[in-house]
Amino acid sequence: MERALALARRAADMGEVPVGAVLVRNGSVLAEAHNLIESMPDATGHAEMLLLREGARLLQSWRLDGVTLYVTLEPCPMCAGAMVLARIDRLVYGAPDPKKGAVDSVYDVLRHPANNHRVQVSSGVLAEPAGQLLRDFFVARRTRP
Repeated sequence: MERALALARRAADMGEVPVGAVLVRNGSVLAEAHNLIESMPDATGHAEMLLLREGARLLQSWRLDGVTLYVTLEPCPMCAGAMVLARIDRLVYGAPDPKKGAVDSVYDVLRHPANNHRVQVSSGVLAEPAGQLLRDFFVARRTRP
């Protein structure tokens, strides 16, 4: 998660919402990414979506069995849905997203009973520094001349 936080800081330095993510398989980092929505510009440029694409490319399969995704912010519905479809094993996230979180806060996309695959979830890992990074980013954007 420390690595994901470093990526989130890099995103903030670029003017992107500070979300970083790391994809791990068999104890090794497979890929890493941070938000690129503004830079691309592409509404699907979330760190998680970029990771899932890169993971599929590297593994030559859309099925990401045995993969854990670490991300600094609770995923949105788009990203959570993609995780279910990619069949990742586990999600570890930091800060909750009370406005559009799709794991624990607003929706429960990953563990919905209608899904044919459920993702294991660990939440709150380094939540305070991840949340503070987001709060600081948005305060600075609102107070900027």
